Amino acid sequence: MLTVPPAFVRDAAFEAIANGIKLLVIVTERIPRGEVAQVLEFARLHDARVIGPNCLGMITPGKSKMGGIGGAVTSLRKAYKPGSIGVMSRSGGMTTEISNTLTAAGFGQSTAVSIGGDAIIGSTYAELMPLFEADPQTEAIVIYSEPGGPMESQLAQYVKDQNSRMPIVAFMAGKFMDAMPGMRFGHAGTIVEGRADTAAEKISRLQDAGISVAEEIAEIPAIVRERLDRKAN
Repeated sequence: MLTVPPAFVRDAAFEAIANGIKLLVIVTERIPRGEVAQVLEFARLHDARVIGPNCLGMITPGKSKMGGIGGAVTSLRKAYKPGSIGVMSRSGGMTTEISNTLTAAGFGQSTAVSIGGDAIIGSTYAELMPLFEADPQTEAIVIYSEPGGPMESQLAQYVKDQNSRMPIVAFMAGKFMDAMPGMRFGHAGTIVEGRADTAAEKISRLQDAGISVAEEIAEIPAIVRERLDRKAN
C-alpha cells in the first residue's frame, strides 16, 4: 500500500514492482497524470495490478483490508460484514455508503473496492470483473458511478461479451449534469467529453447490457434481492 506524498509515488511504485510486488494499492491523490501513466505501464510490463490512485483502498470483511476503507479495526463491523455482494466504486466515501446500506439490509460484502476517482487509474470495473467472476463467494455486484469517462461503457461491453454470471446493480450520481453542459462535478475523472460520457447515455448502455440502475442508493438492497431471487428461479 502506497501512502507517500505525490512527488514520491512513481519511485515508490517502481521500487515495489521491481522487487516482485504484484498488487499495489495507491491511496495518494494529486499525482501528475504522466507519472501515473508511467507507473501503470511499468506494472503492465511486470504483470502487477494497481488499485487507485486516489482511492480509499479495498476490504474483504473478516479477512483483510488495505487503505483507510472500513476505518479502524475496531469499527469494521459498522459498515462492512462478510457476505456475497461485491462492491466497486469510483468514490471512496460511496464505497462505504453502499456497503453500509447493504449491511443494514442484511447483505454482506465479499470484497469492496474503491477503484479511485482520477481520470487515469490502475483497475477499472471491467478489469476487476474477472476476479469477481472467479470468486465463488460473490453472487452479485453493486457499482457506484458518475458522468465522465468510459468505464461504464467498458463494463456494459464486458457483460455482453462475457455473458456475466452475476446480477449487477448500479447507481449513477450526477444526473443533473446533463442539463448543465460544461459543468465540472466531483472527481477529476468526471470530465464529460461528449454525449457518450453523460449520465443518461451511460444509464442507457448499462440497462441495455442487463444491468439494473437504481434511482436512489436506498433502493439498491431491494433490487439486489429481486435480481438474486430471479436468478435462483
